[in-house]
Amino acid sequence: MDAAVIDDVVLPHEEIELDLLLEAIWRHYQYDFRGYSRGSLHRRMERACQRFGCAGLSQLQHRLLREPAIFTELMGFLTIQVSEMFRDPGYFRALRETVVPHLRTWPSLKVWIAGCANGEEFYSLAILFREEGLEERTIFYCTDISPAALAKADAGIFDLERIPQFTENHRLSGGHSSLSDYYTAAYGSAVFDKSLRARAVFAEHSLATDQVFAEAQLVSSRNVLIYFDRGLQDRALGLFGESLVRGGFLGLGARETLRFSRHAEAFADFNPAEKIYRRNTAEMKATADA
Repeated sequence: MDAAVIDDVVLPHEEIELDLLLEAIWRHYQYDFRGYSRGSLHRRMERACQRFGCAGLSQLQHRLLREPAIFTELMGFLTIQVSEMFRDPGYFRALRETVVPHLRTWPSLKVWIAGCANGEEFYSLAILFREEGLEERTIFYCTDISPAALAKADAGIFDLERIPQFTENHRLSGGHSSLSDYYTAAYGSAVFDKSLRARAVFAEHSLATDQVFAEAQLVSSRNVLIYFDRGLQDRALGLFGESLVRGGFLGLGARETLRFSRHAEAFADFNPAEKIYRRNTAEMKATADA
């Protein structure tokens, strides 16, 4: 039987084919997915094979090396760009009520949104910082491995049908105004005010291969680590720790934790329920690739 997965058990030859595919992508396109969660990659590559009419991963690799044009579309399968504005409103309420008072003590702020996807997380934070009077002293670094996602984030255009959920999330997060104050609706889309992007930098950055590029008071990287294996999780957390100033804050996703990381001692629990941590005064351990 040639199926890639039988009852969620990956067949040995499919594991080898995935290794070779990821190695080919790294060598030919310089994108490193070798440390991503294998189970998730198998499922996504199975869908990619169906999309491109390939019988298996070997055929997909063959096409990928000879048809560079399909790589851009394949990136949509390799990366997960699913989010919503003010997702998990309790997280943003906790930032507003317990983290912002500390951020006010710095004369200038840098916020790193690692894995910003299509921009929902960035616009959430930009609106929150505007409402809290911190926008003018803040630079937002919005990074992602996907150029297509970064372009969407920079455009700030979302389907209008998503706005009711965004609006409810914003309300539950403790928003001081109406979300409608920040966008214009037209032709089935909501276009967010370009002034929200005035202090934003959108840039490609890979947590698998790139290094720290800025010192930050807040790193928000939510629902990114869940797609990494343990080694890559440790590398990413090492980068976050190196980027944060002493006393800076790290926000993770609801299903993510520092507990089993080798960098756990570099952080203190600040709001465990909302997965917000604070960089302590201990020296950071070396990153995974040191």
